[in-house]
Amino acid sequence: MTDTELRVSKIRNGTVIDHVNAGEALHVLALLDIDGSGGEAVSLGMNVPSQTMGKKDVVKVEGRELSQNELDVLSLIAPDATINIIREYEVAEKKRVEPPETVDGVLACPNPDCITNAGEPVRPRFDVLSEGVRCAYCETIVRDDLTDHLVA
Repeated sequence: MTDTELRVSKIRNGTVIDHVNAGEALHVLALLDIDGSGGEAVSLGMNVPSQTMGKKDVVKVEGRELSQNELDVLSLIAPDATINIIREYEVAEKKRVEPPETVDGVLACPNPDCITNAGEPVRPRFDVLSEGVRCAYCETIVRDDLTDHLVA
């Protein structure tokens, strides 16, 4: 290692999210509902050099393995991400995110007239399209800034 390299220590158990588009790491944290109050140890690398992407972000979360639902939504904001599950300092699983056909209960519809925003007991559901996501109820299409529509 040279003096110009940055070294981030290994994690014992948890998840490393690699190949996140540069500048999206904070959105990944928002998606995972990590704001510092939960006590998770988190390491971020933002705009780090990448041979394949030019620049990328990397997120390490100690003590947490992502659920399939979290991976599904992560695929929408970081479609090139790779997920490394770490156990006892070793990579136990390595996988790429894949977009699901639908996401259920994690995004809110931006259409104020949608039934999901009318106080009815209806969970928002979106069909995943190549150009974004479409509300299964009112067919509103969301193309950008999906993290702005995460259900709190």
